[in-house]
Amino acid sequence: MRKKEKPISKNYLEQKPGRPAGILWSTDEKGMVTLDIENTGLFNRIAQRLFHKPKVTHVHLDEMGSFIWSRIDGEKDLIALGKEVEEEFREKASPLYERLAKYFQILDSYHFVVWEKGPEK
Repeated sequence: MRKKEKPISKNYLEQKPGRPAGILWSTDEKGMVTLDIENTGLFNRIAQRLFHKPKVTHVHLDEMGSFIWSRIDGEKDLIALGKEVEEEFREKASPLYERLAKYFQILDSYHFVVWEKGPEK
């Protein structure tokens, strides 16, 4: 049985994502974004010494993720970003706001995004 999908609230779509100051990123010649995440903290240091884990993890975003990441500025809300995604990717972005919400939930879970205040009401 499929889990019942919760509708995306207007409040969520009015949030303004920003990029955290500590995340370095670069774009290759094809426009694909790579996030450079420094592995800090005690457990990471132990893993780096004992298991030769890297000090920096490189997260390669796909085409749509790269497009969205490059437009995150702390000023545009998810509705505005969604309009840009729809304009660029058309049917490939469907279902648009469900995918956008899931993408930002994932970014948020890894602390790759910060949230600016939305419109005051």
